Amino acid sequence: MQPFHRHRGVLVPLLATNIDTDQIIPARFIHRPRSSGYGDQLFHDLRYDGSRAKRPEFVLNQSSYENGSILVGGPNFGCGSSREHAVWALLDYGFRVVIAPSFGDIFFNNAVNNGLLTIVADDALHDVVTQATQAKNGATAEIDLVDRTVTLNGRQCFAFNIEDHHRQALLEGASEIEMTLKALDRIRTFEVSHFDDKPWAAPR
Repeated sequence: MQPFHRHRGVLVPLLATNIDTDQIIPARFIHRPRSSGYGDQLFHDLRYDGSRAKRPEFVLNQSSYENGSILVGGPNFGCGSSREHAVWALLDYGFRVVIAPSFGDIFFNNAVNNGLLTIVADDALHDVVTQATQAKNGATAEIDLVDRTVTLNGRQCFAFNIEDHHRQALLEGASEIEMTLKALDRIRTFEVSHFDDKPWAAPR
């Protein structure tokens, strides 16, 4: 998994409420192996019509946003099924960050485990980021995970919150298993003391 420290990119607005994982990657595409990549299927039914012609009104088909890498979503982004493929599709297309007021819980955890930074934006930050995308097509932001800041168009800077554990995992590019193994000595120490205190819990 690629570590995340800082990233600068174009903001892409997709502000509808309840964008679910089936909209992000339709179920009929998720039989493919991870190595095949999912970027070409991202938002497939929103990007293309029935003949697979691009829908010009969809944001990713507009020239100002086609190389965007920071997605600005609406409330409850990534709700729906537990498919990890939704995160894979966003990453494979080129997104490194999603900023939204709230996320589906499973999507949020899948994102952390695959190196996609999800920023839960308070009303002030989300309003400012949204206004930036509306005021200027191709507005940019720099996301600094080290300092936990979002800088818009090289000027306005805002802080964001992220749990320390999630931040460290992203900075290191470490999976949930790798982060757990870092605490192996403490886990073993706890097991010894726990079973010494409660031998009935695991007869030896």
